[in-house]
Amino acid sequence: MESLSRIACFVRSAESSSFSAAARKLGLSPAAVSKSVAKLESELGVRLFQRTTRSLTLTEDGARFLRDAGGGLATLEAAVANLASHAGQPAGTLKVSLSPGFGRAWIVPLLVGFLRRYPAVVPDWRFDNRAVDLVADGFDAAIGGGLELSPGVVARELARVHVVAVASPAYVGRVGAPKTPSELARHEGVAMRSAESGRLRVWTLRDREGHEATVEPKARLIFDDPEAIAEAARLGLGVALLALPHALADLKSGALVRLLPRWHADAGPISLYFAGHRGMPPKTRAFVDFVVEHFRRHGLAKRLSAGAR
Repeated sequence: MESLSRIACFVRSAESSSFSAAARKLGLSPAAVSKSVAKLESELGVRLFQRTTRSLTLTEDGARFLRDAGGGLATLEAAVANLASHAGQPAGTLKVSLSPGFGRAWIVPLLVGFLRRYPAVVPDWRFDNRAVDLVADGFDAAIGGGLELSPGVVARELARVHVVAVASPAYVGRVGAPKTPSELARHEGVAMRSAESGRLRVWTLRDREGHEATVEPKARLIFDDPEAIAEAARLGLGVALLALPHALADLKSGALVRLLPRWHADAGPISLYFAGHRGMPPKTRAFVDFVVEHFRRHGLAKRLSAGAR
């Protein structure tokens, strides 16, 4: 198994020309991958890579070994996963990338039922706001919004992300509530900076009759994390435009109140991404089916809809 691990480190490093990228796929540190490859080179008595501070390229021996070992590695990994299966049940490490807030609040609680049904599966989950490449980064699945669909990757929509204006009861009691979207410009706002563009997010609100209004409260505070924005709103520091997955619990508890209840913005879907090929591992198929069925059975898409509030 140790030799298999070292070969896996070599193959993944060769595929991506990077110890760091291989480390992300394998759930290891770049130093551990580099050390493992060095031990493999020592055991084989050949140099597999030419290393510089900026590049990692295969030697002639490395390229030959990759041709011979690459396909066999996939076969061996599948054999290990099958051997690990218990009574024909899905088994193995399940690597999933999730947006932090949504993942913690809406997906982690599903683990109680999922692991009771599939005890041989070991979740290895990464909570990160960055967009991942499902295939290149070695994930079995990802849950979030706006991921690029590379070849072979499919998306199953779980719910639409609706954005609503909220504030704390203390803020509303002190300043008052806006009656129209245009009045938001006079309120102090807890603004969102886009992690992708670096710009402040500007939302276009729509009402049930189809009218539109672009709103931009004064940016009293600027954060790039929705959980931090929710906390600032709870503290009475201003009006926030929050996606319902981050606001629903506070609206239920009364920590936040919804402003302009007839209006909301649509920020697109939260989707479950996975490689949709016939050879999908049983652990991935089990996870996809479990999450989709949970959202359907409990009507979560409707609960997360601004029209249901």
